[in-house]
Amino acid sequence: MNSIFSSKMLDEARRVLSEEIQALTHTKDNLDDNFSLAVELIINAKKIIVTGVGKSGLIGRKIAATFSSIGKPAVFLNPVEALHGDIGLVESGDCVIMLSKSGSTEEIIRLVPYLKGRKAKIVSITGNRHSFLATNADASIDATVAREACPLNITPTSSTTVALAIGDALAACYMIEKNVTQVDFSKQHPLGQLGKNITLKIKDVMHTNDNLPKVYIGSSFKDSIIENTNKGLGCVCVIDRDGKLSGLITDGDIRRALQKFDDIRNYTVEDIMTKSPVSISPEAYIGEALTLMENRQSQISVLPVIDDEQKCVGVVRIHDIIRSGI
Repeated sequence: MNSIFSSKMLDEARRVLSEEIQALTHTKDNLDDNFSLAVELIINAKKIIVTGVGKSGLIGRKIAATFSSIGKPAVFLNPVEALHGDIGLVESGDCVIMLSKSGSTEEIIRLVPYLKGRKAKIVSITGNRHSFLATNADASIDATVAREACPLNITPTSSTTVALAIGDALAACYMIEKNVTQVDFSKQHPLGQLGKNITLKIKDVMHTNDNLPKVYIGSSFKDSIIENTNKGLGCVCVIDRDGKLSGLITDGDIRRALQKFDDIRNYTVEDIMTKSPVSISPEAYIGEALTLMENRQSQISVLPVIDDEQKCVGVVRIHDIIRSGI
């Protein structure tokens, strides 16, 4: 790739990002009580309806999807279709979030009297605080940008970024005020990775009982190799006579030992095992296991599972988590 071309593109990309960062900073600094009022209207609403035209409409769809994902009923309403029958979904007590950079988009402002007639509350996100939409909304959030990041100052770039960020901020504030928990969130994502990470527990996917590879303290290194081979889970848990976890021997530990020692007959599991290995509770969510396995300097692929009495009750591998369907 031509170095001059590459440098030019990187400079332009940085300029665009800087423009949008400045626009977001301006928006942050200019938030006022209208934002707080908008959050209150959203909290008290039966459902959220989001509407906008063009690029604003695309941002509106994302805002509606975000609210739905955190448990607040929300839909996107096409403003053109609204006046041809779809406005029937608007009820008294709803909150309509209306997006328009100019605040005077014809399809949007034509909706306003009909929404008010249905006793819906209106939150506007506009780039003109003096526009028809801003002055006729119950809460008007200022989304003014000095210029678009587009080199022609035409294509919606900074303005859509700001509108999207405002939608995210509204959703985040809703979550705080309604105390939305991980469990609440998971109810909206039962088949997705996020949902499974915080609904499936280790006890749902771990290997236990006869499938648990284990040897007792004092066993020979050879015994651990045999147990590891028989169970085929890539590890062996070393336990004491009370069933408490003392250490762990993995496939990697076995390979390193065989490379180091020519004669393994005199070695016991204590000579090879990792003492006090990273472990997890059977009541932990699988997302916690993934964090323990991956967020470390050297990643691991298996965890012993211990109960409240420190007894080893199972093992879980990263393969088991992947196989669970996330």
